[in-house]
Amino acid sequence: MQRPPPATYSSWLPPRGVFTTPPQIDFTTLGMFIIDQIHYGPTGHRNFVDNVIGGAGTYAVVGARLFSPPPLSQNIGWIVDAGRDFPYDIRSQLLALDTRLSIRETPERLTTRGWNTYGPGDHRAFRYLTPTKRLEADDLISAGLPVAKTVHLICSPSRAQMVCYELCGGLDERIPGAGTRFLWEPVPDLCTPDHRIEMYKTLKLMHVISPNHAELAGFYGLEDPIDISTPDTITSLATKLVTAGIGPNGTGAVIVRCGKMGCLVSSRKRMNVWLPAYYQPEPEDEGMNGDEENDAKDGDGSKSNSGPRAKDSDRSHPKVVDPTGGGNAFIGGLAIGLVRSGGNFVLAAAMGTVAASFTIEQIGIPTLSKQGGRELWNGVEVQDRLEEYRRRVEEMGISLG
Repeated sequence: MQRPPPATYSSWLPPRGVFTTPPQIDFTTLGMFIIDQIHYGPTGHRNFVDNVIGGAGTYAVVGARLFSPPPLSQNIGWIVDAGRDFPYDIRSQLLALDTRLSIRETPERLTTRGWNTYGPGDHRAFRYLTPTKRLEADDLISAGLPVAKTVHLICSPSRAQMVCYELCGGLDERIPGAGTRFLWEPVPDLCTPDHRIEMYKTLKLMHVISPNHAELAGFYGLEDPIDISTPDTITSLATKLVTAGIGPNGTGAVIVRCGKMGCLVSSRKRMNVWLPAYYQPEPEDEGMNGDEENDAKDGDGSKSNSGPRAKDSDRSHPKVVDPTGGGNAFIGGLAIGLVRSGGNFVLAAAMGTVAASFTIEQIGIPTLSKQGGRELWNGVEVQDRLEEYRRRVEEMGISLG
């Protein structure tokens, strides 16, 4: 059935005021859970790993969970559709996260599975191996999750608009985005000039839009891999979004994820702050233009538009094993950062950066353990890593405050 345009959404919204005593939920996602099969290695010596926990929603949850030890972990709500082939060990790993997880048994189908391959030159390909089961706004409503303080969307511009109105209808919010913070991660295939007008409409409902630099450039028809990776181009395009207005009152932000270059945070309150990646690439020769990296000042500095410049010849940091899910985990850490910081976009982006660093250290999600009452992820306390990163960026002249 074709959805009516936004002007008539009110005619099919859920009854207003459905949730009178909402639970405390800091984060939820409409991203899916997927079981991945990952192929990697040089030509002639390919390897693969099967039954890997994956999916954009899953990694976003992990990013939020990193900063949410119990009992705060119960403030993260999400849905997993488990088919008849759902592995017991994966179920155990998900339950061990101690989140508000709703596992929906769907024995009539196979669990959503994906095939990933990685090759030279950052090549990546993906396809689904089994039919997908997309989460809808009604699913969050049924699970009592639309009351979340932050909601992660990864979808087309038009679907993002539709979900916002559907969820806000159940919450009795007259202006979408006025209470719940919506964080939108555009899908790459639909980041094209044909979708630019819808993208601008969607901005008005979002608290944060977070494309990667290639996706942002795609909305404007830019394809040259060198041009779209320059800080000047990224900053210029981000400024267009901020000028157009993000959020109901123009108080939102665009946060562009730029891989080994870090991320750009831009809002009307604080324009064009570049944060470095946690794991810096290793230069082949003289390095990552060290002076330029240190020129990435905060929004009040005279060099706020310089940004980092990583060269194509730069090698990935040896601690970076698999980039899968890094961007999604960034969104989860960012969302929790907004909740915990009272809406500080730059500090929240720093938390997203740290969250991503844990997810790219291995194939699959990071390992959770406990030591002396403390949670460790990959053997490290998350708060320690965040403080180390804070010191590093402050030495570069970037304030997270």
